[in-house]
Amino acid sequence: MNGNTRQGDSTMSTDSTPAELARRLEALESRIAYQEHWLDTLDVAVANQEKRLSHLERLNVLMQERLRDQQRALQENDTATPGPEDEVPPHY
Repeated sequence: MNGNTRQGDSTMSTDSTPAELARRLEALESRIAYQEHWLDTLDVAVANQEKRLSHLERLNVLMQERLRDQQRALQENDTATPGPEDEVPPHY
């Protein structure tokens, strides 16, 4: 995953000493802890993004509703406003 994996890490040779096995075990435990930390960090990031996405989707729906309302209001005003032929001449 991170490029630090060596080919020989996954196979155990028969001449490994207890100290070598302990070192390898410690290295594996360290890598697992590091990966668990990053998984937890990614979990939090994904949860935050999910909340933000939900909020933005709700905001989008509200904005679309407002836009439709404004368009309807403009259309109603266009039909309700008098045209030049309906205006009273200034001398009346």
